[in-house]
Amino acid sequence: MSDAGATAEVDAGVAHPAATRRARHWIAFFALAAAVVGADQLVKAWVVASFPFGEPVEVLDGWLRIWYVANDGAIFGLFRDQAVLFALLSVVVMGIIVWFHGRMAPGVGWLATLALGLLLGGAVGNFIDRVRLGHVVDFVDMGIPGGWRFYTWNVADAAITVSIALLLAIAVLPMGRRGPAGG
Repeated sequence: MSDAGATAEVDAGVAHPAATRRARHWIAFFALAAAVVGADQLVKAWVVASFPFGEPVEVLDGWLRIWYVANDGAIFGLFRDQAVLFALLSVVVMGIIVWFHGRMAPGVGWLATLALGLLLGGAVGNFIDRVRLGHVVDFVDMGIPGGWRFYTWNVADAAITVSIALLLAIAVLPMGRRGPAGG
């Protein structure tokens, strides 16, 4: 038997560290996305069952309200009445997120896996609403009492927002400040 044959036999029974790291990233990526989707859909179901549509319910004296509304546009309520277009666009975006994770996570590390898992979970959560309901259920309304209000959002939107902040951190922070790439 040649040395190459002996190496192949040994390699066949041992997991390579790089492959193991990659597998851990994929498992964490999909598990995080599934957790975001589950939390998003459960909270939305609770809001739909428990709160009147279109009537704000005060939680923190005007600073925070639960306001069950239907958003048939995109983020911040832009591009209204485009649920079908955004559902189709979401499928493309979800594919890009998965592809990008495969390209980015091994070199950047756990921060990329975290950011992209949150992003995928948020995209899937809002996609489910668009396909099932024709709109996205939004319900968190924040603002200044008697004045300025932020846009109304949901758990999926929060995950997307956090993921964007993390992706910006990845782009701005030097590699050594992000932690080890492989992990």
